Amino acid sequence: MSSLAAEAREGSRGARIRIGVGAGVVLLLVALVVAVVVTTLAPRGGVRELDAGRGMTTPPATNARDGAPSGTGAGTAAPVLLVHVLGAVVRPGIVELRPGARVVDAIAAAGGLAADANPGGVNLARSVADGEQLVVPREGEVIAPQAPTAGGVTGGAPGGALVNLNLASAAELQALPRIGPALAQRIVDWREAHGLFASPADLMKVSGIGQTLFDALKDLVTV
Repeated sequence: MSSLAAEAREGSRGARIRIGVGAGVVLLLVALVVAVVVTTLAPRGGVRELDAGRGMTTPPATNARDGAPSGTGAGTAAPVLLVHVLGAVVRPGIVELRPGARVVDAIAAAGGLAADANPGGVNLARSVADGEQLVVPREGEVIAPQAPTAGGVTGGAPGGALVNLNLASAAELQALPRIGPALAQRIVDWREAHGLFASPADLMKVSGIGQTLFDALKDLVTV
């Protein structure tokens, strides 16, 4: 009887061990299944989130690269100055310049100075104005420093330049209206005899120049 009882107890203990092992195996399998499921789903969620982020940022970059209008991204044309360059330059004509350009820039845009140019006859550092006419003198020519008027156009004799009474030769004075060789020479003679003209009005001190002729010349000359 005792042996039968012992065998029964051993059988019961073995059954409990087998049940415990079986339960452990089941738990292990469940844990593995859960791990596989989590591992499988986690990357997919990350990819979807990344794609969503790209979907929000990519279109603006594409539009900017392709030049599509997007808020303040649309550009505007830069303003330009139109200047008429004449005289001793390689390519006389109208040139386009950026705002803030100077006489030296206008001359460069016209091809540069000609071989017979007199660069000392103009102020290369002066700012130019839109609509201005710029005359570059040749050797032997005398042109007073030009400055834009309120309207942006230089005033003076034909060509936009004033004749300097204290520097001009008799030949250059003949470019003025109603000034012939004899009167031009009298102007030079008066200058040599009395010194430099103090003002354009001193022209009336020259024999042959009265008020009427001076009125025709006063806006074309300087000292």
